[in-house]
Amino acid sequence: MGRNDRKRRTPMATKAIAASAALALGGAGLLWAQMNASAHESNSSGQNQTKAAAAQVATIACPDVGQQLTNVPQKARQGVATELANLDKQITEAYARLASTRQAQTNDASFVQNAIVGPLKEKRAATIDRIRIDIQRVGGSVNAAALKQLAACTTQNATNTTTAGGQNNNGGNNNNGGQNNNNGGQNNGNTAAPSASASASAPAANNGGQAGNGPTAADFVDITKAANNVLAKPQNQAQASTGSFTTKCGVNANKNHNTDNVIVAPGVTNGAHHEHDYVGNQKVNAFSTNDSLLAAPSSCQNQSDLSAYYWPVVRVQDGSQEFDANALGGGKEGNVGKILTPQSAQIKYVGSPASKVVAMPQFLRIITGDAKTLTNGLANANAHWSCTGFENKVQLTEQYPICPQGSNVVRTFAFQSCWDGVNIDSANHRTHVAFADPASGVCGNGFKAIPQLTMRLVYKVTPPTIQADGTVKNAYAVDGFPEQLHKASTDHDDFISVTKNNLAAKIANCVNTGKKCQ
Repeated sequence: MGRNDRKRRTPMATKAIAASAALALGGAGLLWAQMNASAHESNSSGQNQTKAAAAQVATIACPDVGQQLTNVPQKARQGVATELANLDKQITEAYARLASTRQAQTNDASFVQNAIVGPLKEKRAATIDRIRIDIQRVGGSVNAAALKQLAACTTQNATNTTTAGGQNNNGGNNNNGGQNNNNGGQNNGNTAAPSASASASAPAANNGGQAGNGPTAADFVDITKAANNVLAKPQNQAQASTGSFTTKCGVNANKNHNTDNVIVAPGVTNGAHHEHDYVGNQKVNAFSTNDSLLAAPSSCQNQSDLSAYYWPVVRVQDGSQEFDANALGGGKEGNVGKILTPQSAQIKYVGSPASKVVAMPQFLRIITGDAKTLTNGLANANAHWSCTGFENKVQLTEQYPICPQGSNVVRTFAFQSCWDGVNIDSANHRTHVAFADPASGVCGNGFKAIPQLTMRLVYKVTPPTIQADGTVKNAYAVDGFPEQLHKASTDHDDFISVTKNNLAAKIANCVNTGKKCQ
């Protein structure tokens, strides 16, 4: 599979939003029920609904505090993670209130600021100060003034939209080799407010989608009309590691789901605010430890592979009521519709075009992509959407593909392939690993090349259709935080390396010697 080696800078609009840390939220408890209720608060005429929507706030904008914390002492990390989860919970409650008070917002222009955003700032300020205390208590240093500035939140109106540019959204956004900031294009639909296309379930919110929080028509593109954007991989150098190791772990046919995320929110139930598919290790939840992971069963054919491979589920918004329709992480937080099980899930470790690799350390944690691109911009986006028959031509980051008849949706991930050689995790879960240079494949900053984890998930999806009124029939989308509006760019993947019987060394050896192992 090719990749795009162009390094695109994040557009200025994205930088401005990232600088102000706009649009970071953590869910919307009771969102589904409240959005349905709010849909009936406004007057029933279409004209009045449109007027109400134009005056209403689409989402709350808050800085992503966790991404700013790059130097948290190990002894403070659990406490900080708990407080970060509290920030998410606070925004969950604020977003739910936003969704349930549409009529009040229409009647009072200052309602959102006085009743939602202002109180939210006060709660965040107290929580952020506890984070400062946690860090300083164990001898860490923190810029208290800068941290304090992250308490304030802003808002985004439903009418401040950026028109999606079809295939123009896709320029420079492919990177199957994994350059994490190479996701350019026009940034349409990721830093702007939601599209104004109406949602039948929540016309007052006017954010599209079955749950009123996306996706919208602008989030889809006919892949046959998208511009080709896949470039060649770097040339292999003399010391290239050209082998691969494939591990067969199934497609989660046994429906092992939960809404936890033990990497970013250890010890916090529903820390992800969306459902995950799990393959590999079968006992992964918020309370998992290294020891419990080592003792757990695995869905992999190779029983020495106990690694945790997990990703947000994909749903088709066809009106189906899933098992979690009334649960946190599911319908209560805007994730609705039928969960799709992949037809196939290929998990493969590949080498470096520039050097040999070292074995992955036990319990190495990696997150690729960013679940909050609407907040953080595209700097860490690493989503790749395509269709069978088009993968070597088009890879989309900012839109979902509408595939032609006989073609299936393909979702691919390429994880960071450079490791600092010391740490199995970092405070913001990013700085201990990195992507290789996209042109040469070389790891920078003294990092070591490790086997690159890649995944390819294939889904049978009935092609969505755009209706005359701008709504989308049978829309599909990746699960996510409701305020992120189910954007394609929010796709991400999580991994914890857990092996026994010297499997990590065997994987590295296969890759280094040019063998194709499984």
